[in-house]
Amino acid sequence: RSWVILLFIHIYLSPVFTHCILAFYFSFLQFFPFFLRGIEMDSAALHEEIDSFFESAPPLKDSAKITDKLNQFIQFDSPSGEFRGRRVVCVTSGGTTVPLEQRCVRYIDNFSSGNRGAASTEYFIKAGYKVIFLYRRGTCQPYCRSLPEDPLLECFELADDFNFQVRQSHSEAVKGAIRDHHAAVADGLLLKLPFATIFEYLQMLKIIASSMRTLGPHAMFYLAAAVSDFYVPWKSMVLVQYNEIIFLF
Repeated sequence: RSWVILLFIHIYLSPVFTHCILAFYFSFLQFFPFFLRGIEMDSAALHEEIDSFFESAPPLKDSAKITDKLNQFIQFDSPSGEFRGRRVVCVTSGGTTVPLEQRCVRYIDNFSSGNRGAASTEYFIKAGYKVIFLYRRGTCQPYCRSLPEDPLLECFELADDFNFQVRQSHSEAVKGAIRDHHAAVADGLLLKLPFATIFEYLQMLKIIASSMRTLGPHAMFYLAAAVSDFYVPWKSMVLVQYNEIIFLF
């Protein structure tokens, strides 16, 4: 088949262009084994770096509880049986932080509002998926995108000294957010897991991937988080930040 292709090129293309293509073709055949060997070496180095990251990362808090939540969510069937066998997607959202000391005061942040992840989660649920929403604490939440930035203070008002009520201007948005969120959770379609640091994010993503292996082709990952492309090894960090104290007399 290769010779048929080369004959076609020789007949229908100019001689100079043909010689260039032939030179590239035979060079590719000559160096392709070295190219494959380089990929294998890069793959081995990559796996070594990944293993090094997880071995040096601080222990994930409540990892056993997170695993139990994931297993219960994946195996959950709604009371009516309507959602049995549904596809499961992990949606990541928001940005990760890179701590600069173990008792973190300073960190480098990847800013992300989380709006894309929150919106995508709503559409995935509407399309029939069960969603594991791995999100940065404090970022946009599913079904809350139409609410103001500070919903507690802006959507509610005091009715009297003992009661409060939803402001009329936000009543439809609040009612829709509460209704849709509680319906998704009650039907076993939404599980929310928060993170902050790059260590928490990658460790939780690894746990999620392990839990979803049994789903086979029914599992999907939709990675919308703004993930840091570097980190400071945990063992290389100082324990606390030391500030210089200047006394003025």
